[in-house]
Amino acid sequence: MDGGADSREAAMRYRLDREARERGEEPEAAPEDTRIFTAAERAAIVESAIQQAIRRGEFDDLPGAGKPIPGLSATHDPDWWIRRKIERENLTGLGPPALLLRTEYAALDATLDGLRSQSEVREHLEDFNRRVIEARRQLLGGPPVITPTVDVDERLEEWRERKDAAVRPSAASDATPPPVPRRRWFFRGGVRRST
Repeated sequence: MDGGADSREAAMRYRLDREARERGEEPEAAPEDTRIFTAAERAAIVESAIQQAIRRGEFDDLPGAGKPIPGLSATHDPDWWIRRKIERENLTGLGPPALLLRTEYAALDATLDGLRSQSEVREHLEDFNRRVIEARRQLLGGPPVITPTVDVDERLEEWRERKDAAVRPSAASDATPPPVPRRRWFFRGGVRRST
């Protein structure tokens, strides 16, 4: 074997030769046309095959062509695979607390917008903070809890502003004149008349 041979292939060949000797057989000689390629040569062969496929158009019209790779600009998340699985299959209530809290934090504003009173919003936010702190204290393993606690008063003020903004457009629509009533048509004795 030459010095540039792949070490894994050399180890496999050694094992096969040793097993053949243990069985009392003569080890097989490597065929003359078999060449062991170096890592650089293999990389060049693969690159050449890819370039030829591109010229033939085999990569044209692939799904997602020309679109950005999702999540490429996001920060590194070591648990991306389980989070993506949970999102893709719409699984709820499953997974470690760290991941559940992350998804809940991402949808926190939408959840708060569904609540009706300030006391409900405050109670929900305080409960969320309590669960985040509790998850940080537990040493059960799994992914780290990176979800931040929220400022209850600040989030409550944001909730009030969103509620006020939602009420304002409906108040503006009350100032518009009522729609003109439509004429009703009815049939009397086979003749169409309007009122």
